[in-house]
Amino acid sequence: MSLLDLLNLDLSECHKTNKSKIIAEYIWIDGSGMNLRSKGRELGVWSGRDQGYRGWGEDETLHGPVTNPSQIPKWNYDGSSTGQAPGEDSEVILYPQAIYKDPFRGGNHILVMCDAYTPAGEPIPTNKRFNAVKIFSHPEVLTEEPWFGIEQEYTLLQKNLNWPLGWPIGGYRGPQGPYYCGVGAEKAFGRDIVDSHYKACLYTGVNIGGINAEVMAGQGGYYREASNGEELDEGKLACPAQRAGYLDSTSIKPAMLFGSSHQFDQLKSPSKQAHSTFVLIQWEFQVGPTVGISPCDDLWVARYILVRIAEAAGVIVSFDPKPVEGDCNGTGAHTNYSTKSMRADGGLEVINKAIEKLGKRHKEHIAAYGVGNERRLTGEHETADINTFNFGIADRRASIRIGRDTQKAGKGYLEDRRPSSNMDPYVVTSMIAETTILWKP
Repeated sequence: MSLLDLLNLDLSECHKTNKSKIIAEYIWIDGSGMNLRSKGRELGVWSGRDQGYRGWGEDETLHGPVTNPSQIPKWNYDGSSTGQAPGEDSEVILYPQAIYKDPFRGGNHILVMCDAYTPAGEPIPTNKRFNAVKIFSHPEVLTEEPWFGIEQEYTLLQKNLNWPLGWPIGGYRGPQGPYYCGVGAEKAFGRDIVDSHYKACLYTGVNIGGINAEVMAGQGGYYREASNGEELDEGKLACPAQRAGYLDSTSIKPAMLFGSSHQFDQLKSPSKQAHSTFVLIQWEFQVGPTVGISPCDDLWVARYILVRIAEAAGVIVSFDPKPVEGDCNGTGAHTNYSTKSMRADGGLEVINKAIEKLGKRHKEHIAAYGVGNERRLTGEHETADINTFNFGIADRRASIRIGRDTQKAGKGYLEDRRPSSNMDPYVVTSMIAETTILWKP
């Protein structure tokens, strides 16, 4: 039996009663505020009454689809290993908040987006969801029904290739322009991962709106000369997942994931020099538009699914706002926003007033819009300068952009282009809502 056979085992008949077991993968944000952790458990037989948490005994086994977070027990983890608690008092409690179908295990298995609390029930400092829920639950905010659509850019990095896939053999990449929404093996690399992610999000219930290749493609690394007659051959070019036996060589090749078959065929020939590199490939997916806290949960789960798919392919996903220095675009998380008043007739005036408020709190927003954002917001490469606030119609160099359709209709939405790709959507969306709806300057 192969690894893939084991991964695809059907657990629907493993109970003596022929009732299915359900595996829940609990997901949470760690102490970095940017990275995700997860661990799984079987919901059918666990009983946690001795720990003071709600669970099930054998007479309370949960069967069938789980439809509400209240059906799922709280759990705990070692916060000292995630930068969220001291070793002498390390227990942190996970509160289930949102449920998604598990695209990796299938069946009735689920992904559970959680936030984290102390044993006394207080939100830990890195739990930004708690405050976001308070803002989105405010009567004035509820009345305005804030919609958010988030454009999540990211970069795919591949280690240990002997030449940058997507670059001419022995040469360098051309200008950035051809890569945006590009088609073809020489322009769009990693599409298998991107499409797999898109389909997995649709399956799981994430409100994903679309995908596209982004502007930047690049790499960094160093040359290594072969020594003592060493030949640098195909075996050193296989992607980590294939070397580990996860990918069958007859079903998928590194070239299928990251470049053209022509390039891969050339690379299979022994060479006397090689490039040890990170290959950088930039893509984007969109979440929303949906109301309030929902797009935030969706974005975190979509990130989790993406990283898991890339993990299987032996690829690194980076949300760094500027993964490579130089004449190339960074990666952001442009946040599209509207309220009920903005979407109604005369909404453009409401949008302009919201932009005025956002400008007055520019420094506070920038401080909360992602780590390392100063490397991205330089005033170049389709960004505004981090120290200035401006807005414009269809202007991708502006802090806030208004689309031409919105201008023409006199109502619609605004796009905040300042958030970086590693931003916390709980922070960014709730701050936009708080500034534009609740704040009275």
